[in-house]
Amino acid sequence: MGNEKLNKLLIGFTFLVFCFTLDRLSKIYILNILNNEGQVDFYVNQYLNIYLVWNTGIGFGLFSSESKIIYNIITFLIIIINLIIFYFAIIETKFKSFILMIILGGSLGNLFDRIYYKAVPDFIDINFGQFHWFVFNVSDIFISIGIICLILSEFLIYKAKNEKK
Repeated sequence: MGNEKLNKLLIGFTFLVFCFTLDRLSKIYILNILNNEGQVDFYVNQYLNIYLVWNTGIGFGLFSSESKIIYNIITFLIIIINLIIFYFAIIETKFKSFILMIILGGSLGNLFDRIYYKAVPDFIDINFGQFHWFVFNVSDIFISIGIICLILSEFLIYKAKNEKK
């Protein structure tokens, strides 16, 4: 393996560890509040609350289910998807590799919770008036930012290819 590829992987791995660690620290903090207070329900301002919910689905609570079979199937699919993301992080260009490692860092944070707690603690509640977005966590932020960056990079690559024609 060449030096450039090794450096790319080390830097990407650093991104992954940073995302995973920040997510774990935020969840440990929230779960400590839960253990000490018995609940997590804080009004921060008119647009933000900290409110703990346990998510058994995928991102933003989608596909939540009480069925252990469905939960285990989703968890298995997440593991497969993480392996695919890791593979693409290895073979992609430096920029895309970093983005994929950010997505993977967030995904591994949620996967850890799925395996350890049998659910993912979500606690960031953004709202505007009576409209509440899905409750989410720091991992979801990294996953979302990574996906947005991937989409934007594809548009820029597409635009650059079309300008060369």
